[in-house]
Amino acid sequence: MTSNPPELRPDLAPKLQIGDAPRAGQPTIGMVSLGCPKALVDSERILTRLRAEGYGISPDYTGADAVIVNTCGFLDSAKAESLEAIGEALKENGKVIVTGCLGAEPDYIREHHPRILAVTGPHQYEQVLDAVHAAVPPDPNPFVDLLPATGVQLTPRHFSYLKISEGCNHRCKFCIIPDMRGRLVSRPAHAVLREAEKLVAAGVRELLVISQDTSAYGMDRKHDLNPWKGAEVRSHITDLTRELGRLGSPQDLWVRLHYVYPYPFVRELIPLMADPDTAVLPYLDIPFQHSHPDMLKRMARPAAGAKTLDEIAAWRATCPDITLRSTFIVGYPGETEAEFQHLLDWMDEAQLDRVGCFKYENVAGARSNALPEHVAEELKQERWERFMQKAQAISEAKLQAKVGQVMQVIIDDIDEDGIATCRTKADAPEIDGNLFIDEGTEGLSVGDLVTVEVDEAGEYDLWGRTV
Repeated sequence: MTSNPPELRPDLAPKLQIGDAPRAGQPTIGMVSLGCPKALVDSERILTRLRAEGYGISPDYTGADAVIVNTCGFLDSAKAESLEAIGEALKENGKVIVTGCLGAEPDYIREHHPRILAVTGPHQYEQVLDAVHAAVPPDPNPFVDLLPATGVQLTPRHFSYLKISEGCNHRCKFCIIPDMRGRLVSRPAHAVLREAEKLVAAGVRELLVISQDTSAYGMDRKHDLNPWKGAEVRSHITDLTRELGRLGSPQDLWVRLHYVYPYPFVRELIPLMADPDTAVLPYLDIPFQHSHPDMLKRMARPAAGAKTLDEIAAWRATCPDITLRSTFIVGYPGETEAEFQHLLDWMDEAQLDRVGCFKYENVAGARSNALPEHVAEELKQERWERFMQKAQAISEAKLQAKVGQVMQVIIDDIDEDGIATCRTKADAPEIDGNLFIDEGTEGLSVGDLVTVEVDEAGEYDLWGRTV
């Protein structure tokens, strides 16, 4: 049994894409960015500020005067990975500044790595800059160090993450994100739209909207009005999505929504996804986590399993082509065989298109650690395998039904043999499947939106030819 490639990890972001080489004599900084796309956006903002001050960006340890490690602290396994990355940076470079979610626990980090230069918490950009200045003084050359209009991007040029808010107001018992990143703080709508407009003007073909809780966007601002193009737009996810969908035609731009909690007003988003004249994709990434009502209560989740099936039916009635992806936790403390079977039965009825699954693990500081009746590791593994077998069968059947269909795809890569790795509208980068074009790719380029006919399907991926 294998995981969904590439493990459908929503806590992982694409690999960093470092651009131009530093100029001679330029102070340079390396960056190791771990964790989710939200952390990747933080890394982009830090490097953009440093580039504006004249620093170069090094793609390796040896070429850097210092290294920033942007850590993840979501799970204990992620903390271990972060500590390992810090140790590697210290070994290979020696000058290391730590930031990110694990940075909220400076004593824990220094206990393992006392030689680090500084520790800052998540999205503390000014403190990171101060630490870099102390370690490597800036030496800007205003005639040479030009900053691109979009800032520094660590993703491929044709797609970009667009973070609309920070923090979360939920208190799910298994999660410590509110403790690390604080309560919900939404960006003004016009600021988000201005950034998106610049990205599109610079050639970005896909905007991936991210946050801790996308549905809650603007609640902390009381959905205030913001000036935009001679009118006003609310800081509300429906209004923001509508305006993002107007930044380009669906032939030239994709807008994809991630981390959408299934609040009732999500129904207002679905007509936008069904509109053929908008760039908003018929795609929802919704973290259901489980289906059984008692499990959801023990998790302190803001949703009920029975109602989500009604919502899914309503979404599909409005937009039959909608792609639904989600993540689930198996082996949560107290999970009974009956509750797990309820989840499998729910999956049969929900027929989600893209699914990822975590085996529960304790996280330092999480309230779920103190719950009774923890599930044995062997049973967690057995349930994970049964769950993934169910998800795989659903995925395979859904993809087989796409054989013969004509659809638009975006090209992510073309290898030396001319094989193009693409994604359909149903596939987000790194976490979903791919569509491969084996021949006839002459004249195509990374970032192109092209039309293909699907001629073969696997468990998670498709194959097709251009038409």
